[in-house]
Amino acid sequence: MSTTYRQIPSLTYQRDVSPQPITALSFDPVSDILWSGTNSGHVCANYTAQGLRGVHYPVGGRFAVKKILATDGNILACGVTSEGIGAWSKGGVNSWYFKPGNHIATFSNKPTNSSAVVVATAAPELLLLNTQNGAVVRRTPAPALLTHLHYTASQTYFVSGDADGWVRLHDPRDLTSRSLASSSVKAHISGIQGIETSSTLLYTIGLGVRQGRPYPDPLVKIYDLRNLKALPPIPFSAGPAFITRFPNRATTLAITSSQGLVQIVDTTNPTTNEFYQLDSPSYISSVAISPTAGYMAFGDSDGAIHLLSAAEEDAMLPFNGFDGKPIEWPDTPEPLPEIEWTDTTPLNSIGMPYYNTLLLSSWTKDFIPRTLYFPPPAKIPQQVLNSIKVNDSIAYATLPKELRGRRNVVPSAPKKAGGRFRSGRFRQNDPVTPTYEYAPDTIPKCYRKVEIEYSKFGVEDFDFGFYNRTSFSGLETHILNSYTNPIVQVMHYTLPIRRLAKSHITTDCPHEHCLLCELGFVARMLEDARGTNCQASNFCKTVGVLAQMHNAIELIDYGRESADLTYAHMIQMFHRFLVDRLSTEGNSFPHNPMLLPDAGPADPHSPAPAPITQLLGIDAKNIIVCASCQAVREKENMTHLIDMIYPSANDPAQETDFASILRSSLLRRTTHKATCQTCKQFATFETRRSIRTRDLPPVLAVNAAVHNEETHKFWRDQRRQTFLKPRVELRGQFEGMDDPESVVYELRAMVVQVVAKDANSHLVALVKVPEAEQAQDPEPWYIFNDFLVQGISEEEVLSIPSSWKVPTILYLERVDLRQRLDFSSLPDKMDPTILCRDTNIAPNRDPRMIKHEPLRYDELPTPGTLIAIDAEFVSMQQEETEYRSDGTKKVIRPARLSLARVSVLRGDGPKEGVPFIDDHIHTSEIIVDYLTEFSGIKFGDLDPNMSRYTLTPLKVVYKKLRLLVDSGCIFIGHGLSKDFRIINIFVPPEQVIDTVDLYYLENRQRRLSLRFLTWFVLKENIQTDTHDSIEDALSALKLYKVHLQLEAEGTFDKKLDELYREGRQYNFKPPAPPGAAQTSSPAPPSGTASPIPGQIAMGRGAFLQQQPFAPGQYPLNAIATPPFFPHMQGPNRHGFMHQNWRHR
Repeated sequence: MSTTYRQIPSLTYQRDVSPQPITALSFDPVSDILWSGTNSGHVCANYTAQGLRGVHYPVGGRFAVKKILATDGNILACGVTSEGIGAWSKGGVNSWYFKPGNHIATFSNKPTNSSAVVVATAAPELLLLNTQNGAVVRRTPAPALLTHLHYTASQTYFVSGDADGWVRLHDPRDLTSRSLASSSVKAHISGIQGIETSSTLLYTIGLGVRQGRPYPDPLVKIYDLRNLKALPPIPFSAGPAFITRFPNRATTLAITSSQGLVQIVDTTNPTTNEFYQLDSPSYISSVAISPTAGYMAFGDSDGAIHLLSAAEEDAMLPFNGFDGKPIEWPDTPEPLPEIEWTDTTPLNSIGMPYYNTLLLSSWTKDFIPRTLYFPPPAKIPQQVLNSIKVNDSIAYATLPKELRGRRNVVPSAPKKAGGRFRSGRFRQNDPVTPTYEYAPDTIPKCYRKVEIEYSKFGVEDFDFGFYNRTSFSGLETHILNSYTNPIVQVMHYTLPIRRLAKSHITTDCPHEHCLLCELGFVARMLEDARGTNCQASNFCKTVGVLAQMHNAIELIDYGRESADLTYAHMIQMFHRFLVDRLSTEGNSFPHNPMLLPDAGPADPHSPAPAPITQLLGIDAKNIIVCASCQAVREKENMTHLIDMIYPSANDPAQETDFASILRSSLLRRTTHKATCQTCKQFATFETRRSIRTRDLPPVLAVNAAVHNEETHKFWRDQRRQTFLKPRVELRGQFEGMDDPESVVYELRAMVVQVVAKDANSHLVALVKVPEAEQAQDPEPWYIFNDFLVQGISEEEVLSIPSSWKVPTILYLERVDLRQRLDFSSLPDKMDPTILCRDTNIAPNRDPRMIKHEPLRYDELPTPGTLIAIDAEFVSMQQEETEYRSDGTKKVIRPARLSLARVSVLRGDGPKEGVPFIDDHIHTSEIIVDYLTEFSGIKFGDLDPNMSRYTLTPLKVVYKKLRLLVDSGCIFIGHGLSKDFRIINIFVPPEQVIDTVDLYYLENRQRRLSLRFLTWFVLKENIQTDTHDSIEDALSALKLYKVHLQLEAEGTFDKKLDELYREGRQYNFKPPAPPGAAQTSSPAPPSGTASPIPGQIAMGRGAFLQQQPFAPGQYPLNAIATPPFFPHMQGPNRHGFMHQNWRHR
């Protein structure tokens, strides 16, 4: 042959401590780069023939790189037993990574007239993969486990070789095997080692069998591609390990043995050969030839790349043979500033690393081996090894005393990140590096399930603010039936429904368990919270009660999650149940207000339907036609929801876009068989729904009904187009004809189920928030993943990239009716006289147990009115705890408490300290623990037939408290945050005065109990036997009054230091009162034998000078307090010093 190669210096890296074998090679077709793959699963770029090392990145998996294919735009690579194949740019940035679910066996070369390659998996199956985006174009079963794939030079055939030695011809259009008998041949006995093709010839090398063991077949087999007829083979006695065709000479092959012998032969003239022996001390593991045949590269098992060059000795020939695209070199780092180091140079002059883009550490977890767990198991202590004994291959030893108490635990999985607690020591401003998602099958972080962690301080210590940095509140998840959180958020941010719910709570609703009332209370709470986490505990409890009452137990979530539980079906059933309940509970027939007075010709004698029906109701007619006699009859049909019906796969004539499917689901054509009353025959009836366009409702509620893979395919993105659109045009049908008018609906909210492969499914809400639109937010869409709230783009909302995102519920709003809805006739103010009425429902109430006096009409609260409050609770469910093998425990679900008694006292005025609310709460649930020691509640106190106290339904008590909050009252109490949390009401911080914060020094890290404060400051003993809410609220009110006087005198800080200093001597616990087990109190630390009469003792010494008062009275009215609202006139205006108690 005319071309003579010479061996030039090999490419080696001396800095590698343990060199990795080179398992794959590929020359770049447009740049001066040689790409190599190592045994550790990394791809490395070698720039120029001098071997300058470039980018270096993993391809996934734990084993060697199997194959590399360098194209004009990117690099394709996969590893041995790899779970996927990926594409990377020339600079090393991943473009896409496809995981078929089975190991990748191999992939083909890229044809010149196509942008797709064929991938073989271990299933076995063949995939036609788009090299631009990694999308699967076609999927076909394979006849066997294929190990080699190759497009012919003419691209007329597609050739495959399997592990059994068979070679097959495939149709490149659909990847199927040719059905002709001449389309397959048994080329080698034990397997195929390599395949090359020209326009008409096929070359194969493989393994034979000698003495029952495989060995390299010494012949290169040649076949005619047109009929797979065998042609004379080419002998190669050294045993061919690799076969490579020269790109610029179709009939020239390079045959290489594993010992480094290279034979270059022209198959049309086998007598003309060139032989080269590589100077390699180890085995050859990979071979590649440059596009112009100017270089031949050979990788060996010692990590070296040997080069044969056809260039002259002093010539500089690029790998690709011409000046192509410039090499993408890494950016040169900026030089570090010079620091003149002295003894006084500050350390902060060195600087800290800063970044504002994605770090390399944000690579996908697909590249991380799954079997590496850190830290590694600890070594056996030497004390144990010294005394170890072996018996029958089992070693045992006595555990030394110094090692007792320790558990020998070996990590078997990566340690899960702990919860974020407000009491924990972490930096609030640590940057959070987002992880780049490489594949559509990967669930984004904001969609993944979030769980509440519990510290020793309870759920209040969990850092909800880390998951929500918006002004829109999320809902907590540790409550039974909290799967309804997404639909609650959807209802809340659908403004017409929110207005109805808020209006309903101002009415005198006769239902004790009312979902519309609870929805209104949740809506008010979410409005007031403004980003603070909330919980819909009362709503969830009502869901459980009503589901049992209506025998809908399939709607109850018992907290036992499993992989078989499908929340998609469950939430859609609850959606229908909820809307039906809202329609029934909000119906005040015949006094329902008309929300659309100009919607059409209203009949003055026809009362308006329920408000929810006016918003969601689809008032249509069912047209029923007999197929036998064509008799037609009409039937009124009212429904609030649309269940989507999808076209059959056998009917290609039907439209498959979202608007067409939604319209066909609205009109809903069905067939059934029955006896016709006209022709008296058993015939088939066709039913269709008829409704005018103008009668379509203002809000369209849709159940997506995606229950299987076939229906989910309609929703998936195709060719970068989404099935769901932000706006959809609908038209009705009347008398069998399409209505010429049309209306536009806008997508407002969506509930989707997130299905994870290795975890239980859950639901999230995607909502277009009206408040964000009013603030002109360019992206008003937000995801509500329980308590995680985050802004997302509209494209993300509409996109259904894979099977992990399953749409369940959609809410669309009719654009032309948005401004025409009239809510002015709805009530919007709660009747304040509920505070003046006795709301007792217990028939056997003892008049001696009535300790409260309802407000008079002239005492109704106004903004700034002081009230003292305290509540008692009972346990409805025990805490669920999991004990681990290492001795630690984890709270799975905390104990569920329910309000049992609430007392509210007047905080000013002539009846200061007199209760006006002292209600025990009626509950129909089973109480597992009355907590009598802490609540004072006993068996029978909450039963209407047994209670001797004032017993009131929970909803009525909640309305009273809601009215006090809306009236602007100032709540005084001790530890109110937890009380309000269990009551499930949000009180703005500016309306709360908590004595646990008033009497608190932050540097002492200890909060004081009400019992100790009352004993120490007021010289009173409370909570001696049980708790009494009136007594506790009164004590908190007295403590606040003392605080006001000390602040006015300017001595409060000094006295508070004295309180902590002297309280430590009592361990911050009051001694037993006289007559108890401990009959004498300790001597006062101030040296006085007894408190001075006329003083409120603090530190058991002189603290506040007061006038003597009669037994049973307390000096409250004598303490002057500054006005809370200095600009407001009128009596009863008392307040507090905001800067002292809130920011101390």
